[in-house]
Order: sequence, then C-alpha cells, then structure tokens
Amino acid sequence: MTTTDEPRFVKVDYGDPVQAEHLVTMLDDYARDPTGGGEPLSVFVRENLVATLDRTPGAFSILGYLGDTPVAIANCFETLSTFACRPLVNVHDLAVAPGYRGRGLGRHLLGAIEREARALGACRITLEVLEGNAPARCAYSHAGYLPYALDAAMGTALFLQRTLD
Repeated sequence: MTTTDEPRFVKVDYGDPVQAEHLVTMLDDYARDPTGGGEPLSVFVRENLVATLDRTPGAFSILGYLGDTPVAIANCFETLSTFACRPLVNVHDLAVAPGYRGRGLGRHLLGAIEREARALGACRITLEVLEGNAPARCAYSHAGYLPYALDAAMGTALFLQRTLD
C-alpha cells in the first residue's frame, strides 16, 4: 500500500447509522464467503445485530477503511482470564473484503485490535480460525498467534461447539 491508501481503523459507534450499516454489510459479505459459512445473514440478524452488540457488555467492533470504503471488520468481546484475573479479548469475527485481501489489511486490523486490548488492560487476545483457511492461519502466525496449550503433554486446545436451537 502506498501512503495515499493507508488504511484507517475505527472503533464502531453502534449509534452511528453509517458505521452500523457498514458493520452489517461487511459481516454479511463475510458470512456469504466460504470462510464465513457461505450463507447470507438472516433478516433478523441484519435488523437486530447492531442493537444487540450495543447492549452486550464488553462487545466492540472495529471497521477498516480505505478512503470511505469499508474493507475490514472485527467483532470482539472483552471477557475474563480467570487464571490471570485480567481482561482478555476474544476476536469472534475477523474478515477482509475479498477484493482487498493480500494487502496487509488483516495485519493492520490485528494491530488495531491489539491497541484496543492493551487499552483495556487485557492479558491476551484469542481467536479461532478454520483449519483450511491457510492464508488466515499464516497471517495469524506471522502476527504472533500460536495454538493454545497449557502443558505440552496435554496438547493444544480445540475449539468446539454445540448448536442450540
């Protein structure tokens, strides 16, 4: 990237209708991508997500822009590391728009998340990544993200889920 197209990252003001629209549009684009599941957001999610994030304690979102164009998004949640008795930040969604990948925007977005986490006094940042998403895994590795293990003999942590209807 040249200096004329330096990315700009903002912590989303959920009350700002332009930022709210950008957040939903970016998340919908991510959801439609194979790395996001390949399905659009439901009408319910599109209509309720921003208000729900706004009233969720510890939720924050970061949008990345090139000029006025939103090109990256992260939805994060401050929670607690019980072992450290300090905040930690979990990155729940992180995406760069398909036409803007490979330009270092993910690295810059991770930097913006780290700055926010440090401002919160967080002891670490956690995230999950699909095993087959090699570009993201490589980017996370280069940014210092490693598999989580407490004891080498016990192996690394697995991210599991149980869907509730």
